Amino acid sequence: MRKLTEFRADNDYSLWLRFDDGLEGSVFLGNLLEIGAFKLWRDRDQFRRVAIDPATMTLVWDGGIELDPAVLYRDLLERKAA
Repeated sequence: MRKLTEFRADNDYSLWLRFDDGLEGSVFLGNLLEIGAFKLWRDRDQFRRVAIDPATMTLVWDGGIELDPAVLYRDLLERKAA
């Protein structure tokens, strides 16, 4: 599994990510704004408060939102290959 080395939440509800193999890019997450806990992200400051949980190595936000970097890695890899 690739390690997430850098990340940044941008104002347009996208996450810029860089992994240890050099793969980097942005993933748009604005399409999640109407789903359950993701509604917290309507406040852009909440969206920008992303962090890494050191125990699980997942991206986490307030409200119990977690995203697995491995899923985001696959998304970036698939888009790069297309």
